[in-house]
Amino acid sequence: MITTRFAPSPTGRLHVGNIRTALHNWLLARKGGGRFILRIDDTDAARSREEYAEAIRADLAWLGLTWDAEERQSARIARYEAAFDALRAAGRIYPCYETAQELEIKRKIALSRGLPPIYDRAALRLTAAERAAHEAAGNQPHWRFLLDHDAPIAWQDGIRGPQRFDPAQLSDPVIRRADGSWLYMLPSAVDDLDMGVSQVLRGEDHVSNTAVQLQIFTALIAAGFGEGAGAGKPPALPAFAHMALLVGREGKLSKRLGALGCDAFRAQGIEPEAIIALLARLGTALPIEPIVDRAALIASFDLAHFGRAPARFDEAELERLNAAIIHQLPYEAVAARLPQGMDAAGWHAIRPNLSRLSEAAEWWAVVTGPVTPPPFSPEDQAFLAEAARLLVWDDAPWASLTAALKDATGRKGRALFLPLRLALTGRDHGPDMAELLPLIGEAEARARLARAAGISA
Repeated sequence: MITTRFAPSPTGRLHVGNIRTALHNWLLARKGGGRFILRIDDTDAARSREEYAEAIRADLAWLGLTWDAEERQSARIARYEAAFDALRAAGRIYPCYETAQELEIKRKIALSRGLPPIYDRAALRLTAAERAAHEAAGNQPHWRFLLDHDAPIAWQDGIRGPQRFDPAQLSDPVIRRADGSWLYMLPSAVDDLDMGVSQVLRGEDHVSNTAVQLQIFTALIAAGFGEGAGAGKPPALPAFAHMALLVGREGKLSKRLGALGCDAFRAQGIEPEAIIALLARLGTALPIEPIVDRAALIASFDLAHFGRAPARFDEAELERLNAAIIHQLPYEAVAARLPQGMDAAGWHAIRPNLSRLSEAAEWWAVVTGPVTPPPFSPEDQAFLAEAARLLVWDDAPWASLTAALKDATGRKGRALFLPLRLALTGRDHGPDMAELLPLIGEAEARARLARAAGISA
């Protein structure tokens, strides 16, 4: 079974890049009839907040990205301790005593010599006496995973194709801080194995992390970790795919993209369907279209469609999609958010003129009144008086009225239609009058025409 996961840290609100990652993992799971896990990565106790975890759930629910299971790393600390002890016993984890300042000096020296800033493994050369001296002085170590330099790290990336890293060109990653808190690498690998995650789909900024984690996965499996461990079948490594990162319309990474989240989209009147339609195909070869049907987006989702070029997020494109999607939404989907009294006929009439749902109230006020038409010339007033006289309420009052007026006055085109629209709505544009006039009603329509003509109804 395909199992994917979305693993946000509850240290802030989701932004558009997070949403895209969550969506693509959700689509990948749904396409394969599999499971989508929400994993709250809350091992950073100093920065994690429960209100952010709640907001993450609320945002995913608003977007319609339902999850099949939820896990929290804070509830799995004992599992990470067991993994740490097993890897340490296997010689794959070692203590380091350098301070952050000392490591920065080493990094600058390497760069000044034209060398990659790779950790020099000085901690492995410490004698037992030197380590004891650090302990006696109260120096708490941070801990690194010992990479195996004997063979290249290689995998077939679902988007980037064949990947190959020389482990000697990578630093042994820090997996635990001196205060005992965990970094991302080890807990994530333990969780992916234990939860049977089969596909890891994430941003291309994680490519080098994947190279390191593949060795961590292998070491954990050798230590007996993973779903089904001990059942006679070794756990399988996840398959990895790395998406190109989002950039702004100007073609570079934008701080604004990091601020755009569900709250901002809601405040702008953007529908969740528009966000999903845009992000589902952003960065792929498929056309971005105002698709409301999630089943269609799921059916067309394929990692083979992803490209290597940066994915350009254009807010103007999102606005266009939003309007096009609103024009498709059925009354039942929006009824609870419409102005009081607006029924299905009202929604059908007004919907084509909306770019945001909040604009429905403004157009509904045209129906409920009052409206303020502009002043009319004497000729137009006489025309409108004739309109009030000829108004007949049948199954198609607008068509009947305009046909009768055309015959009686000889007017046609703009001269025929514009004074009527202005008198009835106070606007020179708007919804189809054939749909709008029945909503206004016979008595009110006649009264508006009479008032615009300067006569009694």
